[in-house]
Amino acid sequence: MKIQRHSAVFGLVAAGALLLSACGSDQNSAQGGASAGATSSVDVTCGGKQNLNAEGSSAQKTAIDTFVQVYQQRCAGQNVAYNPSGSGSGVKNFTGGQVDFGGSDSPLSAEKGEVAAAAERCEGNPAWNLPLVFGPVAISYKLEGVTDLTLTGELAAKIFNGGVKKWNDEAVKAANPSASLPDKDITVVYRSDESGTTDNFQKYLTAASNGAWTQEAGKAFKGGVGEGKEKSAGVAQAVAGVDGAVTYVEWSFAQDNNLSVAKIDNGSGAVELTPETVGKAIDGAKIKGEGNDLVLDLDSIYGSTEAGVYPLVLATYEIVCSKGYDAETAQAVKAFLTVAATDGQAGLTDAGYAPLPKAFQEKLLTAVKAIA
Repeated sequence: MKIQRHSAVFGLVAAGALLLSACGSDQNSAQGGASAGATSSVDVTCGGKQNLNAEGSSAQKTAIDTFVQVYQQRCAGQNVAYNPSGSGSGVKNFTGGQVDFGGSDSPLSAEKGEVAAAAERCEGNPAWNLPLVFGPVAISYKLEGVTDLTLTGELAAKIFNGGVKKWNDEAVKAANPSASLPDKDITVVYRSDESGTTDNFQKYLTAASNGAWTQEAGKAFKGGVGEGKEKSAGVAQAVAGVDGAVTYVEWSFAQDNNLSVAKIDNGSGAVELTPETVGKAIDGAKIKGEGNDLVLDLDSIYGSTEAGVYPLVLATYEIVCSKGYDAETAQAVKAFLTVAATDGQAGLTDAGYAPLPKAFQEKLLTAVKAIA
């Protein structure tokens, strides 16, 4: 990913992020210290397991890379190897004890047995969902001659479940009266692997489609139409190669593949995906989890009719054991997440993500500190 292209994308969102102050750490100095240009918002107890393993959401891969770079500055000799295999694999391999923490665009599901399986992996202790990475999901498309397109939640649902099959369908025309829409088939491209991005997108369709999306949510795409591709890069590249194609994908992937991004009208006018509209959505996110299990209530955002809110916002969770790690692993997991939640957030503007809102940062750090 050409991350420098994103350096100004989230500038306005970043302005609201927590300012980081330099305060050093004796423990960190003993480990080799941060580089001269690094900032230190909190003390970090480095050490423990030298090489952590993690797996999951491809949506957060570039963010994790940013966090690892800062972690290695703060804690010399430490590393995190992250495999962006998708949220489904991340959860499966975390609950199976194959990785130290998982990354998922959806919290653990009790209905699917994930909560129970994670507790068993954590020696009988609950796993926590910790929101660390925020970013928008774009309804991205390639359609010759059309770069300004508005979709309602209902229209998006009908496109992704096959109810609308042509770009010049009357429903598309009604939402875009000034556009010159071609008589071309709509080619839906979806994630073939289990994905939290898919789950969140389908939750948005459920909340915003006025009943047009009857397939419900879940990590597997349930629209029943289109062509499946693996991972975020796969769907974006597929759309880039087919005129008339459309998908749902993280904004940075849409930008990297020069895809057009639809505006979304949830009832108060078309809203473009911008730093301001994404920031407004994040500010409205609420926590519905209990204690240090920081599960977010995004349904109210997905169905929001508030003017100026871009409702398709993705939160990626790091799934960790509250207790049950060995001492070496617990120390390293806590150190990495502490760095990621503080110094690491400053680098997200260059990677195309929104920095962690201050309201969540303090709660996140409290949860990280409690890991044992």
